[in-house]
Amino acid sequence: MSEKIVVFTGAGVSQESGLRTFRDMGGLWQEHNIEDVASPEGFERNPAMVLEFYNQRRRKLGEVEPNAAHRAIAELERDFDVVVVTQNVDDLHERAGSTRVVHIHGEILKNRSSVDPALRYPAGGKIDIDLGDLCEKGSQLRPDVVWFGEDVLHYPESVQHFRDADRVLVVGTSLTVVPAAGLIRYAAAKAEKVVVALDLDTVPHGFHFLRGKATEMVPQVTDAWRRGRRP
Repeated sequence: MSEKIVVFTGAGVSQESGLRTFRDMGGLWQEHNIEDVASPEGFERNPAMVLEFYNQRRRKLGEVEPNAAHRAIAELERDFDVVVVTQNVDDLHERAGSTRVVHIHGEILKNRSSVDPALRYPAGGKIDIDLGDLCEKGSQLRPDVVWFGEDVLHYPESVQHFRDADRVLVVGTSLTVVPAAGLIRYAAAKAEKVVVALDLDTVPHGFHFLRGKATEMVPQVTDAWRRGRRP
């Protein structure tokens, strides 16, 4: 059987395709605190503003493409059993060719009911969500993304993937967003573990730290693994 690789990605990977991160925004969007557009309370106060914030992000996603890091991760599937566990809500991993992607913070191109999280829908041909767009229960639709104060998705499934992995590659995350960052502690002691980032306050125990851009370092890591070498 093929070795199992878990790739854990964060905003830094998508940033290199041209998508802005919350950190890029300095905590503000059009003079509003990020929490105002990324929390259930903010949505209740001003749903129109919150929907516009995510509509802009959806439109921007149509203008960008997967980068070299996304493509290198997807190409690992030729030789390994690969699962991508991502904090990113975009579809760039899928567009690059990855076939097993677990979105623990949701997917921005899907809609969900604002009263029943189980009611999720593909966006279809309509990019924007407008006030008055309702789910089958009559509640306003919202983006299917995890907001501050909400539970991450697929956590037990992701924990098991980390436990089963022969190799773990962490890319483009500061490892400060909880509980997502806690997933890496479930990686087996015997697993080969690599983290790629521009900067880290603390390198996780047992991980080999490669400092650099994802688009430069990830292809080097994946090429080494495909050649049977250590990066």
